[in-house]
Amino acid sequence: MRLFSYAILGLWVLAVVAGYLFQLDPNTINLNVILQGPTTQYWFGADDLGRDILARVLSGVEMSVLVACIVTIVTMIFGVLVGMLAGFYGGRVDSVLMQVTDIFLAFPGILLAIAFAAVLGPGLGNLILALSLTGWVSYARLTRGQTISLRSRQHVLAAESLGAGVPRLLFRHILPLMTSVLVVEAAYSLASVMIAEASLSFLGLGIQAPDASWGAMLRDAVRFMLVAPHYVLIVGACLMSLILAINLAGDYLRDKLDVKREME
Repeated sequence: MRLFSYAILGLWVLAVVAGYLFQLDPNTINLNVILQGPTTQYWFGADDLGRDILARVLSGVEMSVLVACIVTIVTMIFGVLVGMLAGFYGGRVDSVLMQVTDIFLAFPGILLAIAFAAVLGPGLGNLILALSLTGWVSYARLTRGQTISLRSRQHVLAAESLGAGVPRLLFRHILPLMTSVLVVEAAYSLASVMIAEASLSFLGLGIQAPDASWGAMLRDAVRFMLVAPHYVLIVGACLMSLILAINLAGDYLRDKLDVKREME
């Protein structure tokens, strides 16, 4: 399964590079091929405006990966900071920060993202902000638990007794020991954010036309399922294959970086 996930991810990278080399335009309209099935000229067929589905799929994956990477980095930084502060200081600081985290956890993440996106309005920047406002809680909970466990390690206590400040203790002695856990969480977060981005775009709250988005393409394709099933099937299969490959890669990273599992 590891090789399968790498192969899928490699194919997507090659496809995006090929799209640049052949200069595929996702916005070129050809009214003569509206909803046409796959041909030698249009490998994935054409959409309801006669645009090349392959070109729009490749443009959509770039946008989806861009959003996922930015949101993952932002949420990881904020969530890790909150979790480390809560776990290191404990007491009232821990109580306040975790109560705020629990409030966010009380609502399904996608519903909160929809609410924030509806308030902020559609668009790429607002989409990233809406997803970032809801995605940090998992990192905060995970980091808090790891920090509490690592806080009592001998090397941390020794550094503290020698006068090391809080920033040095957190970023030099505690954070490096939880890097592997955060990498695995980030891999799963990438897939979750991509699904969330597609969901918001499907509802019209994400990336707007003429920019390509898999969620918006699925929304348009659903209307023509009976007359042009290739449209929704191809876009859905592309989204499924990339999410599956990322999740499998995350499983491999989890097993590879699990020290306890390697010792058994």
